[in-house]
Amino acid sequence: MCEDLRVELDKFLDTLHIQTSCVEHPPVFTVEEMMPHLQDVSGAVTKNLFLKDKKKKGLWLVSARHDRQVNLSDLAKKLGVGSGNLRFADEVTMLEKLKVGQGCATALALLFDQDRSVKFVLDRDLVEGGHQMVYFHPMTNTATMGLRPDDLLLFLKETGHEPILESFE
Repeated sequence: MCEDLRVELDKFLDTLHIQTSCVEHPPVFTVEEMMPHLQDVSGAVTKNLFLKDKKKKGLWLVSARHDRQVNLSDLAKKLGVGSGNLRFADEVTMLEKLKVGQGCATALALLFDQDRSVKFVLDRDLVEGGHQMVYFHPMTNTATMGLRPDDLLLFLKETGHEPILESFE
């Protein structure tokens, strides 16, 4: 299934004339597992968190630089959902909304958020930090795909997801 979704993603990126760079690697479930495979890439590698607010009123996908701390309590306050109200969403919800499971959360899965119910929080550094490329899983955790920051913003615009830019330390 992941391979079909990746083909669909590739076709969508082609329609937008977005060029990518891809590194194939064994399945990885954490940033720590992934980093040895990405030593030769130039740019920012991301970590992605799929969250819900405590009252299940909102779903959030957060993409931050892999080496940044994401304090969920602080983020909840910034997003106006109240301190301590953000939790990791379950895999069933992630599969339903983004068509990816555990270890595969990625901003590129927003292509499949058909009803635009997932709000997207993007580390400001990824688009304003002067990175040549930013790297995400392309619907599978057996590869990592890089695209230019401007192309990421184009992708988000075309999928109807206006990013909420935040700074993470």
